[in-house]
Amino acid sequence: MTRPGKELLFCALGGSGEIGMNVNLYGCEGKWLMVDLGMTFSGTEYPGVELVFADLEFIEERRKDLVGIVLTHGHEDHIGAVPYFAKELGVPLYATPFTARLVNEKLAEAGIAGDVELKVIDHLDPIQLGPFGVRYVPLAHSIAEGNALVIDTPHGRIFHTGDWKLDDEPLIGTPATPAQLTQIGDEGVLALVCDSTNVFNPSASGSEGAVRQALLDEVRRHQGRRVLVTTFASNVARLQTLAEVAEAANRRLCVAGRSLDRIIRAGQASGYLKHFPQTVDFDTAMNLPRGEVLIVATGGQGEPRAALARIAEDSHQIGLEAGDVVLFSSRQIPGNELAIGRIQNRLAARDVVIVTDRQAEIHVSGHPGRPELEALYGWLRPQILMPVHGEVRHMKEQARLGKACGIRQTVVQQNGDLVRLAPGKPGKFGEVRAGRLVLDGDLIVPADGEAMVMRRRLAYNGLVIVVLDGKGRVHVEGVGLPLDEDYDEFVEEAREDVAVALTKLKGGQRHDRDAITEAARLAARRAATRWSGKKPQVRVILPEA
Repeated sequence: MTRPGKELLFCALGGSGEIGMNVNLYGCEGKWLMVDLGMTFSGTEYPGVELVFADLEFIEERRKDLVGIVLTHGHEDHIGAVPYFAKELGVPLYATPFTARLVNEKLAEAGIAGDVELKVIDHLDPIQLGPFGVRYVPLAHSIAEGNALVIDTPHGRIFHTGDWKLDDEPLIGTPATPAQLTQIGDEGVLALVCDSTNVFNPSASGSEGAVRQALLDEVRRHQGRRVLVTTFASNVARLQTLAEVAEAANRRLCVAGRSLDRIIRAGQASGYLKHFPQTVDFDTAMNLPRGEVLIVATGGQGEPRAALARIAEDSHQIGLEAGDVVLFSSRQIPGNELAIGRIQNRLAARDVVIVTDRQAEIHVSGHPGRPELEALYGWLRPQILMPVHGEVRHMKEQARLGKACGIRQTVVQQNGDLVRLAPGKPGKFGEVRAGRLVLDGDLIVPADGEAMVMRRRLAYNGLVIVVLDGKGRVHVEGVGLPLDEDYDEFVEEAREDVAVALTKLKGGQRHDRDAITEAARLAARRAATRWSGKKPQVRVILPEA
C-alpha cells in the first residue's frame, strides 16, 4: 500500500501490544496524520541501552503525505521521541501550551529548536490538517493538559482518548464534563480509540483530592521525622498537592531532581502552580529540624541515577537516617519492580520507614478503571471500539468490556496492523513494518541488529578470543567465563584443541581463511563448553594475508 484512498485507516507503530512508546497513524484521502511520538525505557531487555523507539520506516517513506504530528500530552511515552525524529519527518508539531513548553525544551537541548515547527494550540482551537479536522478535548490525567482528540474526517469521527481518567477533584485543569462528552456522542462517533491500561481494575482510579488528604495525614503521622515523597515529576497536580501538604504540615519544601525543576518551570509558565512555595536548597533542608522539611524527589521507579537512588546510597546532599520516612506516591510501572525493590531494600537496610500506596491512599492512577470506561462508552456511544495503550491482554479485555456494554464492533490490533475503519466492516487488512530502534551511545540502531544480538549473547555466555599469530602459535583469551580457579587449565586445553583442529585440515583448506577460522572457532567453543557449560561467542583473529 502506498497511499490511503477514499477510506479511513489506522496503524499503530508503537503502543499497541505494549504500554509505552505511543505512535499512532490515521490515514485518509491520500494523507497521514500522526498522533504522539513517544518512547519507552529499555530496562534490562537491551544491555547498555536506556531509550527505545518505534521504527518509523513506514511513515518516513511516506513523509510527503504526512500532514502533521499532534501531541496529546507531555508524558515521555507520548513525546519522548520528538527530539530524535521530528526534524527528519519535517512536519509541524501541534501541542497545547504546557506540552509545547516541555517539547521546546527537548528540542532546544537537542539543538534543533529552530529546525522544527512547533505550533501551540491555545484555547482548544480546532485545526485542519488535510482531510483531518482536529480539536483537543481536555480530560483528567496525571499531568497537566491531558487531552483527547476529536478527529473529524469525510468518513466519520474518531474520539482518540490519549491517556485519561475521571476525577471529581482534579486540582489542575478543567476536564470536559459528562454533558460535553455526551454532546460529542450525540453528534456521532464512528470509532473510540481508547486507553486500556487499567481495564482490569474493577474500581475507578480515584481523585487527586483524596490523595491530598491521605498524604497530609501520613506526613502529620511522622512528626519530628524527615519525610521524603517520591512521585512522577510530570504529575503537576501531585506537585500542587505536595505544596499544599507542606504548608498544612508546617514544613518547608525541598525539591531534588532536574526533571522536577523543569516541570515546575513549565507549569508555572503555563499558569499552573501559581501558589507554589519558595523551595529551600539542599543545605538549608539538611539544617532545618527534621520535622520541618518535606522533600520531593525523583526516582520512584528505581532509576539508578535519579535523586532517590543516590539518597538511598548515601551519595546525595540530601540525607536520611533511621526513622525517617519515604512515601512512594506513584505506582510501579510494569517491568520496574526489581529496580524499585532494590531502592526500597537499601532504604530498609538503613531503617528508613517506607510507605507505598498499599499502606495508604497516597497515589491514584492517571488511567481509567472499568467504571470510567463504562461511563465513557455511555456518553460517546461509538459504533466501533478500538483499544490501544496496553498489552494484548489489556486490549482484549477492553474489547470484551465494550461488547458487554453494547458496542457492536470492536477491533483488537497490534503494532504494524493496518486497520480499515471505514467504509465497510472495520478490521485488519494488512501489515507494515513496526520494529524497535534503540539509542545506543550516540547512534539510533535497530533493536534486533547485530550489535544488540551480540551484546545479549556476550552477556549470557561470555567471549573467547583466539589469535593465530602466523608463526604456528595459538593464543586463547576467555572473557566472562565462570572459570576463575580453572582458567589457566582451560586456556591451555583450548589452545591445544585449536592446534589439533588446524592440523586436521586437508589440502586447500589449510590455506582457506574461512576454513581455518571455522575450525578454530568450533574447537575453542567446544573446549569452553566442556569446561564451563557455557556456549560463548568466539572470535578468531588471523594474521594479515
